[in-house]
Amino acid sequence: MTEKKPIELKEGWGFMQNGIDKLIRVLEGQPEEQFNAEQYMSLYTTIYNMCTQKPPHDFSEQLYDRYRSSFEIYIKEQVIKSLLEHHGEVLLKELYIRWQNHKLMVRWLSKFFNYLDRYYVMRHSLHTLKDVGLICFRDRVYEEIKKQAKDAILRLIEREREGELIDRTLIKNILSIFIEVGTGGMECYERDFEVYLLQETASFYKRKAAEWVDQDSCPDYMLKAEQCLKDEEDKVEGYLHTSSKPKLLKEVEQELLANYETRLLQKENSGCAALLRDDKAEDLSRMFRLFQRIPRGLDPVAEIFKEHVENEGMKLVKEVTEATESKKEKEAGKGPSKDSGTPYEQQYVRSVIELHDKYLQYVSSCFCNTSLFHKSLKEAFESFCNKSVAGASSAELMASFCDNLLKKGGSEKLSDEAIEETLDKVVKLLAYISDKDLFNEFYRKKLGRRLLFDKSSSDDHERSILTRLKQQCGAQFTSKMEGMVTDLALAREKQQSFEEWMRINGKKLRIDFNVTVLTTGFWPFHKVVELALPQEMVDGVELFKSFYETGNKRKLIWYYSLGTCHLRANFDPRSIELVLGTQQAACLLQFNDSEQLSFSEVQLRLNLCEDDTMRILHSLACGKYKILLKEPASKIIAKTDTFSFNKKFTSAQRRIKVPLPPVDEKKRVIEDVDKDRRFSIDAAIVRTMKSRKTLLHQQLVLEVVQQLSRMFKPDFKLIKKRIEHLIEAEYLARDKDNPMMFQYLA
Repeated sequence: MTEKKPIELKEGWGFMQNGIDKLIRVLEGQPEEQFNAEQYMSLYTTIYNMCTQKPPHDFSEQLYDRYRSSFEIYIKEQVIKSLLEHHGEVLLKELYIRWQNHKLMVRWLSKFFNYLDRYYVMRHSLHTLKDVGLICFRDRVYEEIKKQAKDAILRLIEREREGELIDRTLIKNILSIFIEVGTGGMECYERDFEVYLLQETASFYKRKAAEWVDQDSCPDYMLKAEQCLKDEEDKVEGYLHTSSKPKLLKEVEQELLANYETRLLQKENSGCAALLRDDKAEDLSRMFRLFQRIPRGLDPVAEIFKEHVENEGMKLVKEVTEATESKKEKEAGKGPSKDSGTPYEQQYVRSVIELHDKYLQYVSSCFCNTSLFHKSLKEAFESFCNKSVAGASSAELMASFCDNLLKKGGSEKLSDEAIEETLDKVVKLLAYISDKDLFNEFYRKKLGRRLLFDKSSSDDHERSILTRLKQQCGAQFTSKMEGMVTDLALAREKQQSFEEWMRINGKKLRIDFNVTVLTTGFWPFHKVVELALPQEMVDGVELFKSFYETGNKRKLIWYYSLGTCHLRANFDPRSIELVLGTQQAACLLQFNDSEQLSFSEVQLRLNLCEDDTMRILHSLACGKYKILLKEPASKIIAKTDTFSFNKKFTSAQRRIKVPLPPVDEKKRVIEDVDKDRRFSIDAAIVRTMKSRKTLLHQQLVLEVVQQLSRMFKPDFKLIKKRIEHLIEAEYLARDKDNPMMFQYLA
């Protein structure tokens, strides 16, 4: 059998060249039939045979080189020449056609030369046939034409930014070339196109921003900026690579937002303050969306928000203070007002609640509940909520507001649901008050009056607010108040037991007698006033003592100043039921035996001090109801006055309540709170020093402030005084070498 004659290089390549020429004519759109299966197999087989022949007829290396040369010759003779004839958009279209043709040529030739890929390329670690074709295009076409292509794309993008319609598909197709010639990397796209795109973008928006910021209001500018950002995102979706998105948007944000933020926010009639003033919620939401895109872009917005809310709050403080002062001037000389908050002060708390609702809604809806804006809201409310309002603290006003809300006959006529909602809001406002202990004392005092005098409109509401206060301020904050509520329930049971005990033991009293037994530590009433009771009352007191002391070792202390009596007074026109305090009732009963009594006689019979006697006589002789007649007649009680029962007194009402002149409870509450604060500071100092043993003055003060800040803001001078007091009491000692260092003495 004879060996097959080897195919020579010239002969074999001549056959392959004919196939390549045919392929080029097809690509160039010249009249030419497509390859059939027989032609394809013939070309494939030729390469196979030329690569598998024994040396020296193995032409793999020469064929690999000529494969590359085929592309280079075609590119040089036809592709480059064709591209250089065009410019702009036409160039881009031609470039895309040439790229598509080139990929087609690579696909067909790599099939013809496939055997090279399978053996020769693998053995010699060379570029694959596909990569060779791609590299040829990159080195011969892309490098030659990339600048013109990039410029043409950027011109199209600028035209689109100016509002023209462009061929987006064409741009996307051309940019795919920038990406694909990178052979798996993004270097070509980034180096040869993206960097110029970012420069052009910055330049374009720099011009636009300078133009818009002068002619547009802040809302109009923001509308344009937001639309520009959407347009740029749309470009990424339409034809740019996704990796360009953050870089592109960063350039737009820098030029449109960061560079002009201060100027935009502070525009006189349309900046952030104006939008807040005019309640432009939609524009504020847009402002938030835009400026959150730039680093620390929301900080100045939050600061303006804080200043605006603070100014609104201070405006409320000023209005109420002025209204209250004006009312005081008008009422000068008309006598003291009632203890409860004035309508202005009640309205102040209501206005603060409404203000908080409004701007909390802004934080929620416009500023997406961002912690930065919650912080600004908190700081703003802390600022004005801790200011004095018409001589009263917000702690006192809030306690009065709650009292008005919870007592029977209060001015706030609300449904149960509205009361619950309002209580919840008041408790939330309490978070901004630094003197929570002051609120606690005022509230506890008013709660005591509501409970003792049956003024509370609902036990459920009372428990509800205590639950909220407990959640907000801790169990210690409400422990005494919860004890008061529990006390009253137990007191009712105790009264029932007393009545049952009297029935069983056959005891009777000439008067209806009710006793409310309370736990001393819970209730905010401290002053015990001795009173010489009428015999009817003495009988009741003694009988209750007998009942209570049976099996109970606790001591009873009687607070007559908190008692209430119902007396029937027989006046000449008709009898009237009088609702009085125990001391007032004891005073009136003295006139059953005597037609006329002097001041000193009344004082002696009642066993009261001068001040208390004056208050009682003033309420009966100089107040709204003249139950007693005073000689000489005047509005001031003197020690030389004499008093008699006013038999001719009458009233349209069958029952009247005779109030005592108000006392300045505010002063007493503040004194009690100050005393408690001294104890709290002492305890905090000792607690801190006990755990640390030695500590510098500054560190000790800071730790004490931190411990107590939940309830009140301690004064630094007071802390210093309490430290000195504890040194004198030998709880602490100064270090011998460093007077600013303290040591704990066990």
